[in-house]
Amino acid sequence: MGVSGFFGRSNLSGLNVAVDLPDEIFAATHIPVKITLLNKRRMLPAFLIRVRIDDKEMLFPFVPAKGAVTKYLDFHFSRRGSYRSKLLYLSSVYPFNFFTRYKAADAVYDAIVFPQVKKCELHGLFADRAAHGGEHYARKYGYEGEMVSIRNYTAGDPSKYIHWKSSAKTGELKTKEFLMASHQPVLIDFERVDIRDMEEKISCIAYFIIKAFRNQIPVGLKLTGKIYKPGLSKTDKIKMLRELALYGES
Repeated sequence: MGVSGFFGRSNLSGLNVAVDLPDEIFAATHIPVKITLLNKRRMLPAFLIRVRIDDKEMLFPFVPAKGAVTKYLDFHFSRRGSYRSKLLYLSSVYPFNFFTRYKAADAVYDAIVFPQVKKCELHGLFADRAAHGGEHYARKYGYEGEMVSIRNYTAGDPSKYIHWKSSAKTGELKTKEFLMASHQPVLIDFERVDIRDMEEKISCIAYFIIKAFRNQIPVGLKLTGKIYKPGLSKTDKIKMLRELALYGES
């Protein structure tokens, strides 16, 4: 028993855990998180180490002395907002599988989880003018780009853009309307987006921000008295998604 206790305690000593989260984490999306177990001991390897983070666990069968082993653990956050790890510890049944010994790990992780991204109609997401400077952010419609709405058919509309399902339901011809691809800046005014369900509204705005950046359209956001000017940098995108993620948190 004494020998078992000595080796069991020694097996858990000198170990550190590093949790490496991605830069962009979205709610309701599974992501691989990099977990590294480091063995700082000079001579003794580590055996059968389990790393538990909240309700997730993974096994490291062997970590060499003065070495490290990296694995990936599946994470899933059900909601947007700020998170902090509630529990992170190491355990092992080494050497004889009689007892399981535990050790709290020093590592913690903090995360800002961005809103769940839901594809939605883009109509109504634009502020016609910025809140300062009188700059104009135009809406342009045509037959290319993202479909934003369905309108009544007008003479000259190409037949391939007729929305037959809506036409059959209403008994009148309906035409798909698209947002034309444009590099003109767009400012989204949160309060003017006409979507009643708050989470759906936030998810829809997040979808458009990501879509705009992919299409190289400068996009900005007006929310809770703050204005993020239209831009194209990753920093601009992260700031706006972070603001949406934390919206409503005290």
